[in-house]
Amino acid sequence: MLKDLVIKNRSYRKFHFDKKVSVEALRQLVDLARLTPSSKNRQPLKYVLVTEDPDANFVFKHLKWAWFLKDWSGPTPQEQPPAYIILALDKTINEQADIDAGIVSQTILLGATEMDMGGCIIRTVNRYELKKYFQLPESHEIILVIAIGFPNQDVRISEVNEDSNTQYFEEEGGRHVVPKRSLDELIILPASKI
Repeated sequence: MLKDLVIKNRSYRKFHFDKKVSVEALRQLVDLARLTPSSKNRQPLKYVLVTEDPDANFVFKHLKWAWFLKDWSGPTPQEQPPAYIILALDKTINEQADIDAGIVSQTILLGATEMDMGGCIIRTVNRYELKKYFQLPESHEIILVIAIGFPNQDVRISEVNEDSNTQYFEEEGGRHVVPKRSLDELIILPASKI
């Protein structure tokens, strides 16, 4: 069921670095992504598939991990993701694609989850260095990077506390906890229905 896949799909930030992800697996994920809706059906997103060093290590060094976890500098070398998909916008096709990028990213992560992998969408990236390293055309703008691998992390969903704090955190023992608002808090009913 789709709900089970969505629940299993978390933002994983620790991976089994020794379990490699093939280029073919990334191609399958991009194949799913290309079938998703696109504004005006322009399909302006392009993908850089990264599975091997030194490329994967270069990408890793140009990412910032877990905004709320100020005391954590990111995965250790043994926890690094073994693969990445870099999403780039071809501005000769369309000037923006934020909604497309969101749809594509979620589809890629759901596909990875179905393949017993996981990932993390990362927007805090050194776009200049990545663009230069991968020799992307001037017309291509990096939107985000999706880390992909086999998760080495336990992630738990919890309810948001009464203080409405949605900040994720690490529990004792390293479990990553992600607070989610309740369904009733998210649905707005017309005044006549209250």
